[in-house]
Amino acid sequence: ATLVRVQRGGSPSAQTEGKLTLLCDAKTDGSFLVHHFLSFYLKANCKVCLVALIQSFSHYNIVGQKLGVSLTAARERGQLVVLEGLKSGVDVFFRPREEPHPLQFLREANAGDLQPLYAFVRDALQPVDSGEAAWRCPVLLVDDLSVLLSLGVGPVAVLDFVHYCRATVCQEWKGNVVCLVHDSGDTEDEESDVLLNGLSHQSHLILRAEGLATGFCKDVHGQLRILWRRPLQPTTHRDRSLTYQYKIQDKSVSFFAKGMSPAVL
Repeated sequence: ATLVRVQRGGSPSAQTEGKLTLLCDAKTDGSFLVHHFLSFYLKANCKVCLVALIQSFSHYNIVGQKLGVSLTAARERGQLVVLEGLKSGVDVFFRPREEPHPLQFLREANAGDLQPLYAFVRDALQPVDSGEAAWRCPVLLVDDLSVLLSLGVGPVAVLDFVHYCRATVCQEWKGNVVCLVHDSGDTEDEESDVLLNGLSHQSHLILRAEGLATGFCKDVHGQLRILWRRPLQPTTHRDRSLTYQYKIQDKSVSFFAKGMSPAVL
């Protein structure tokens, strides 16, 4: 599986730089994918900007320690920059309006301007020519974009934000962008569909975590669909996909082919 191969490789290669990876979950919690990529890029000595809109920093740090990385140490040495949405969402209301804030849109009547959030990402990952530590490729990790829709931001504004981040982080700096988005499965949720479809067309790799159709199972927690998209290839060779089932453990995730769970065998 992709996650297994990435862990064995130990660091991102030139073929995986400059890419947008879309993490999607449907009827399950796909946050384990976020923690995987966060720990992987930190171990690979990449400069990481984490836009955490759904959990606190302490939550990511506790999970990171189980995966062998200290987010606190990474932040202290300048490798990790974190925007805590839960904390910053309150701070923005107690700042003078003239002071810029990444979540400034929360104070605006028309919550459609994500320029301050993009500026935060750009400044956090901006390559510097100084005596600071030389990090590998910059990485933007957003957990998760669906929260922006819940806060009143339109899907077009969110897609514009991702487009500008891709142009800067992926194309200009040869880094990577990883975003999580929820698939509610509600046909009447047009904004969620627009966001998910728009991101799917932009992504080079899509990891979709899904709950089991048969319901809860203690030995199999869900299935992961992996789709590699190669838009420059001929149509017959453009996309390639695989599906695995998985079980989340305390410090790792086990992947296996459908029906090949150790509990079944």
